[in-house]
Amino acid sequence: MTATAGHPIAAQIAETVASLMPRAKEELAELVAFQSVADAEQFPPSECRAAAAWVADALRAEDFQDVAVLDTPDGSQSVYGYLPGPQGAPTVLLYAHYDVQPPLDLAGWDTPPFELTEREDGRWYGRGAADCKGGFIMHLLALRALKASGGVPVSIKVIAEGSEEQGTGGLERYAEQHPELLAADAIVIGDAGNFRVGLPTVTASLRGMTMLRVQVDTLAGNLHSGLFGGAAPDALAALIRVLDSLRAEDGSTTVDGLEAGGRWQGLQYPEEDFRKDAKVLDGVELIGDGTVADRLWARPAVTVIGIDCPPVVGATPSVQSTARAQISLRVPPGQDAAEATKLLTAHLEAHTPWGARVTVEQVGQGQPFQADVTSPAYTSMAEALRIAYPGQEMQTAGMGGSIPLCNTLGALYPEAEILLIGLSEPEARIHAVNESVSPQELERMSVAEAHFLLNYAHAQRG
Repeated sequence: MTATAGHPIAAQIAETVASLMPRAKEELAELVAFQSVADAEQFPPSECRAAAAWVADALRAEDFQDVAVLDTPDGSQSVYGYLPGPQGAPTVLLYAHYDVQPPLDLAGWDTPPFELTEREDGRWYGRGAADCKGGFIMHLLALRALKASGGVPVSIKVIAEGSEEQGTGGLERYAEQHPELLAADAIVIGDAGNFRVGLPTVTASLRGMTMLRVQVDTLAGNLHSGLFGGAAPDALAALIRVLDSLRAEDGSTTVDGLEAGGRWQGLQYPEEDFRKDAKVLDGVELIGDGTVADRLWARPAVTVIGIDCPPVVGATPSVQSTARAQISLRVPPGQDAAEATKLLTAHLEAHTPWGARVTVEQVGQGQPFQADVTSPAYTSMAEALRIAYPGQEMQTAGMGGSIPLCNTLGALYPEAEILLIGLSEPEARIHAVNESVSPQELERMSVAEAHFLLNYAHAQRG
């Protein structure tokens, strides 16, 4: 059965989702309360295990079969469940992840990061509210709405990953070892989002990612800067030189041998809108050249995401003997993340000054992804979004972030259609302090996903 905006089932789905929103808020609050950062150096692994158990219990409560908490090769846990549909119906895999980014600067949060809080603007704030615990709740809402409207018309597999934010590849390797587990006709990745609130958007491409740690060593130990400074090689200064070599004067990423002139042909991102979304301070220039869309979705981008050096408070007048940084390189579609890793490693080694010793360690990697937006599944999604967002047409955009699992699933199941939707629009401020989700977007995207499943079942039968 397909539906138009005026069809009785459309009204029923919308009413059901609306009635379930208070429950959704309570469940999201429970899930956000888990400090499920998949890094034992920052938060206890018990927090991730507890979140995984919560997700598993939620699936069992929805009559999923074969629910399992899977121990993946990187030490994290992913949660799987299967809900059989009518005989002969297609199978759709719904993906989300329950692990989250660390909260960063606790003082920068206006409300506690692991306590879902509704503020005056109506948004719900908390780490993972949009990325991507809210994505799991979106899947539940869509399925509940279908159950209340005649039943789920397809077989459903759900996989909730436990280490997506770390990029350590546990679920990818598990899927490769158990290729039958996640096989599906269509895959909905609930970890993307709309270009902005109220504008329904599917993500057509993702940049890949490589994560490296670089350490520079110059001395057997720190030295008094008055006695030795000026001749003794400073490891921190050497590291700064290395990091500076990764950017041109205008801020463009410059890794020796890495192509950096890609162009984005789809939906554009006006500079003024980007400055507002990114909260760029007045008078501060954007970095790079080309359009904003080029820079975000079609070109590599390097970011120094962490650096080990003495803090200002308590610093002593010393020449540093060692310094370390963690570097993220986003890799656009059409480039290979493994090759980019080699080029970045060679660049770091080549640009380390003064004969300093340099060590480069890879800590994460994922390939870029390009979707086929002409597939039947995208047609079904476009029709669903018209119902959920009256008067709006589906837009296609890129996303600068990475979801390494997409390429793994694409390689394992080349006939499967992969769609990327979600709740991470610009106001959500994912990965930053004060992350939030729009409850209206959660409601509308849940309605859209329910209609997509109806449309896709009908299209496959036809």
